[in-house]
Amino acid sequence: MSKRSTDNDPARVVLVTGLSGSGKSIALNVLEDVGFYCIDNLPVSLFEALVRDITVQPTQARALTAIGIDARSPGAELTQLPGLVKRLRDHGVDCEIIFLDADDSVLIQRFSETRRRHPLTEDGRTLEKAIKLEREMLDPLLDLAHLKVDTTRTTLHELREIIRARVAERGSEEMSVMLQSFGFKHGIPRNADFVFDARCLPNPHWHPELRPQTGKDQAVADFLGADPQVHGMLQQIGDFLVQWIPCFEGEGRSYLTIAIGCTGGQHRSVYLVEQLQRFFKTGGRDVVISHRELP
Repeated sequence: MSKRSTDNDPARVVLVTGLSGSGKSIALNVLEDVGFYCIDNLPVSLFEALVRDITVQPTQARALTAIGIDARSPGAELTQLPGLVKRLRDHGVDCEIIFLDADDSVLIQRFSETRRRHPLTEDGRTLEKAIKLEREMLDPLLDLAHLKVDTTRTTLHELREIIRARVAERGSEEMSVMLQSFGFKHGIPRNADFVFDARCLPNPHWHPELRPQTGKDQAVADFLGADPQVHGMLQQIGDFLVQWIPCFEGEGRSYLTIAIGCTGGQHRSVYLVEQLQRFFKTGGRDVVISHRELP
């Protein structure tokens, strides 16, 4: 169930940006469904007027506002965004930037499948060059982003769940923590703040009866849970996060992503993420989990 702001809550503004074809429209739709007032493709010049209204008359501002801003805005205007975001935050407005991204090959495939036109394919510019130009234009926003979401291997359902759980349901004073399993052979998640490597642990893949299962299945959990090395890594990762998560919260961080990888992302990393979620839930903290390589 989504957390809707009350009249006593401070205004909250979410800027949704990123590469064309990465899922920005889906993110805005999710936020709209849970009560955000959403505006897509708002020129930065009009965003400045909105900022002025919010800071001058904060009591009349909408409690929840989500704005889509991307490379359709002139590059010169995009450079003004950092100052505008800072002005909002200086006035007590919870303003955050959500940046969606995906591999170039996946973006090209998505445009090919939907037959949509990239907004920067003009003057004979190819799709590949348009994506490269868009990355260059949005690079300053990527550096400012509070949450980076890589949708390369994410389904529509998974993206909706990530936005709902990490953005829509996050309270203004809460830090959203995500634990994500992945396979190193498919690449390290680009949005991870911490990466732990579980490839040194015993691998259920080499046991024929366990190979088709995952770290969520009881047989694999029993196999890994009985090994002292697995127990030791689980304990040390948990202790590390318990000690340092409050420090990141104290610095005002809104999001933290911890990725745990094994070779294929099917057994060891999945098991560790599942166990860590239970560990944190016992301690009273809800964390979001994601298994990147599982169907």
